[in-house]
Amino acid sequence: MHDQTIAELATALERGECSSVELTRAALERIERAADLNAFITVTPESALAEAEAADAARARGEAGPLTGIPIAHKDIFCTEGVRTSCASRMLENFVPPYDAFVVERLRAAGTVSVGKTNMDEFAMGSSNETSYFGAVKNPWDRQAVPGGSSGGSAAAVAAGLVPAATGTDTGGSIRQPAALTGISGLKPTYGRVSRYGIVAFASSLDQAGPMASSAEDLAILLQGMAGFDRRDSTCVERPVPDYRAQMAATDLRGLRVGLPREFLEAEGVDAEVSGGISAAAQALGDAGAEVREISLPNAGMAVPVYYVIAPAEASSNLSRFDGVRYGYRCEAPADLEDLYKRSRGEGFGEEVKRRIMVGTYALSAGYYDAYYHKAQQVRRLVQQDFARAFESVDVIAGPTAPSTAFPLGAKADDPVQMYLSDIFTIAVNLAGLPALSVPAGFGGGGRPIGLQLIGSHFDEGRLLGAAHGYQQITDWHRQRPPVEE
Repeated sequence: MHDQTIAELATALERGECSSVELTRAALERIERAADLNAFITVTPESALAEAEAADAARARGEAGPLTGIPIAHKDIFCTEGVRTSCASRMLENFVPPYDAFVVERLRAAGTVSVGKTNMDEFAMGSSNETSYFGAVKNPWDRQAVPGGSSGGSAAAVAAGLVPAATGTDTGGSIRQPAALTGISGLKPTYGRVSRYGIVAFASSLDQAGPMASSAEDLAILLQGMAGFDRRDSTCVERPVPDYRAQMAATDLRGLRVGLPREFLEAEGVDAEVSGGISAAAQALGDAGAEVREISLPNAGMAVPVYYVIAPAEASSNLSRFDGVRYGYRCEAPADLEDLYKRSRGEGFGEEVKRRIMVGTYALSAGYYDAYYHKAQQVRRLVQQDFARAFESVDVIAGPTAPSTAFPLGAKADDPVQMYLSDIFTIAVNLAGLPALSVPAGFGGGGRPIGLQLIGSHFDEGRLLGAAHGYQQITDWHRQRPPVEE
């Protein structure tokens, strides 16, 4: 049943065609057989089977919901009580949190079964899942290619059918880009829709948790379980959680106004196969009755440089807590306090993390704050205003998720700028705090997936999911599965 959606598995559980224990055992077996993907850092078979037994008991009592008994995995950036949370870094290699993140709490309460923690780019910094201290993750469609990042482990696990769903975080595209490169569906909700409590912080004004699964319908089910207000997160918005599945079902492609930004269509460095796939997707939406029109986002081209000032600056601040004193990695036999700081951070952090800390510290330093960080925030507002104007005339914005299909492992490892450009179409969404998702939209050379990105207005996840669901009713790209070595 590894190729079924959450909605289909929930129906099978309700009908008694399988049990949560059976689903969980099957997931654990597939994870073990697909160990070469390196999608998981930690697997928790004992606790998973105990949770599955509890889910089956709840179902027997008539207390089951749509997620009860569904096996899932959490990105290893979410704190999990009693289970290692490493952020794929030597710095937190042996850190075991004493509490659960909000998202983990919510999904646990909804009855899901956690089978383990997925691999990721170190501290969520990367676009290929190659910066992990635990090694690179491989793309199930092509084991010589990257799965995208930073939520590459979650994406690979879902794409390979190891679990029907996983959690991820998205700071500049880290849910949507790996979803595109592995041929699954992934959603970044509106900033503040899902609490960041218990997520190891990268860039606090940009980070957002979201679901990754096979279909838009599954994303709606998961978001229903994840969303909600949390007083422990000052950036979480106190707003009722709607019935996303009902809103999704109520959305009709006929008359839906879809905007295609000319800046996306004319961007340099976009592979022809990706452009062709997005054009075909726009045509399919138009044929189904959507009103597809060209729009403009004049400042979209500034998103990458703005992001790579703001995100490193916030990372520099957030990661200052890892000093070898309170928790995390500590160097051996430090000579003094300064030596403790320098060597613990130098040995505990990887190269990409250190690069961003250095850039961020420079941007925040005396004499440079106004020239870099303050100016970046001003341009960020211009990006936000572009989207606000666009949504006066369209309901959703469509375009590529990534400029290319999955690239070979190691191809961009020595060229940070080229790696950063992998997120050229996703970063602006985080700067504006908007919801956006990626869904499969065909295949390029070598059978590697292409992703279609759909962007919505603030807190308009229901219509956004409805547009994606409507597209998936007229295509079957989301039903395609990679060959998994048994």
